[in-house]
Amino acid sequence: MSRRLVSITLDNLDDLPRRCRGCVFWELDPVGGERAAEAGDPALEKEAWISSTLLEWGSCGKIVYVDGVPAGFVLYAPPLYVPRSVAFPTSPVSADAVLLTTAHVLPEFSGGGLGRMLVQGVAKDLVRRGVKAIEAFGDLKGEEGGCLVPADYLLSVGFKTVRPHHRFPRLRLELKSALSWREDVEVALERLLGSMSPEGALRPV
Repeated sequence: MSRRLVSITLDNLDDLPRRCRGCVFWELDPVGGERAAEAGDPALEKEAWISSTLLEWGSCGKIVYVDGVPAGFVLYAPPLYVPRSVAFPTSPVSADAVLLTTAHVLPEFSGGGLGRMLVQGVAKDLVRRGVKAIEAFGDLKGEEGGCLVPADYLLSVGFKTVRPHHRFPRLRLELKSALSWREDVEVALERLLGSMSPEGALRPV
């Protein structure tokens, strides 16, 4: 089983799940989102957002492929590029952080560590760019059609709550701790895989 993590570009944007490809929950403010839905062109709005963010700020998403099949993705950007972020009761995002807006692993690939792999890929990218932390608005009820990341997922990959809320807590991941965790896990994996047969090492956990 091969896993490959790549940055989202206009060339691979169609590899996002169709529902997410046409979702502009984060990219537009509530009024703009309603207008896009009425006009019937949210996918074009999504593409325009990705394009402008790439040009002005840089990489803003990752896709993970398993054996060449898109299995999950994550999107992130400074809060300035995410109009919806100001609508949350636990806003604003800290000045030294980038906002993780959406993270999703397809159900058939869940449980294989891909979610953690996506977050670690984001952490590695942002550390190179001098960013200190990632923040996200978690969802304690898991609704909103998947536009929000479940708070339990964020906690499971190392985020800590910085502003509690009964529905939308704001969570934070310090990138230094994220990368030290990554190095520890890589060392442990090398030891584990070194003690396994090649055939066994390729099997998903």
